Amino acid sequence: MLKKIMGPVLKVLLVIAVTLFFVLGTFYIMLQKCCNGPSEAARTLFITTILETGQLKFLANWVCSDEEIQEIVDKNSMEKVDTTVDTSLISINTDNADSESADASSDTEVFDENGIRIEEISGRAFFAKMMIIKDPSQVVMATTSKNGSWGEYGKNLDEIIADKGAVGGVNAGIYVSVGNKGGQPLGVVVENGQITYNQPSILPGLYMIGFNNDNILIIKDISGMSSSDFEAYVKEEGIRDAHCFQEESSDANNHFVSLISNGEARVLNGTGSGANPRTAIGQRADGAVLFLVTDGRGASGHLGATASDLIGIMQEYGAVNAANLDGGSSSTMVYNGAYEMSSVTFYYKNSSWKLPTAFAVMPKN
Repeated sequence: MLKKIMGPVLKVLLVIAVTLFFVLGTFYIMLQKCCNGPSEAARTLFITTILETGQLKFLANWVCSDEEIQEIVDKNSMEKVDTTVDTSLISINTDNADSESADASSDTEVFDENGIRIEEISGRAFFAKMMIIKDPSQVVMATTSKNGSWGEYGKNLDEIIADKGAVGGVNAGIYVSVGNKGGQPLGVVVENGQITYNQPSILPGLYMIGFNNDNILIIKDISGMSSSDFEAYVKEEGIRDAHCFQEESSDANNHFVSLISNGEARVLNGTGSGANPRTAIGQRADGAVLFLVTDGRGASGHLGATASDLIGIMQEYGAVNAANLDGGSSSTMVYNGAYEMSSVTFYYKNSSWKLPTAFAVMPKN
């Protein structure tokens, strides 16, 4: 009887194994032809894109040596920028009229009852949505922390937003994403003036991204700071809500932060970055906050957005300062309890990955 049962099972397993072998073999051959063919641009785009993923970096070594990978990274990087924010360039519009502010094209903007508007953007290789929040004081950090204690598991973005009593938001800082547990942030987190996570030197190249008590977006290089240094900085500069992301270009990581600093776009070398799903934040001269989320990684046939794409969009929308946030499968946007942009990961395509932090938008008073 056992032999009768095991016979068909073994046949099925053999068919599955052979199928996987041919699928992987075909994928490998196609990858080699694409990356080692006549198009250097195709190889560059593949390497810079795959290095920005959390779990698929190993594919770069399928087609290139470590030396070749690093050469591509070096040729497609970004110039270092001064991220000392000139706060005098931001003059926050305290007029709460729903339809009185003008955007970069001088057309009248109309905001909803929460002082928010959402616009769709179609790029060359991505689809995106821009959430514009007129009053920057409504933008705060929302976290899964309980009195400074972080659990093993995070929550979906819509849950974090609902728990905060907010109406919308986007994913925020860098975190431990292995296994989609998402409960542990990395670097620093400040919520309502209180530091709830403080390890600024846990990773190289960390930047704090958040708001001070004057509701101005601050992008600050905190690499080299100790925990006590960061505590002093938060107190002296009046940082109310913040998290961090990483600036590092190497064959191990390919992350970038600053996009626009004091009205000046970051200078790019080559492509600057790969194409992936992105989340970015910016602030206009009138104080309005810009949340940008794009798709990618095959979603709707889209590859994703590059650093150049993000800079171009933020410039078009009048950003004086702008920064890249955590992206990839984490990139999501929620408003009024629904996902405006959800994770591109197949299993979570109608929700988000588990997250520890989010930028949330509180209801308008």
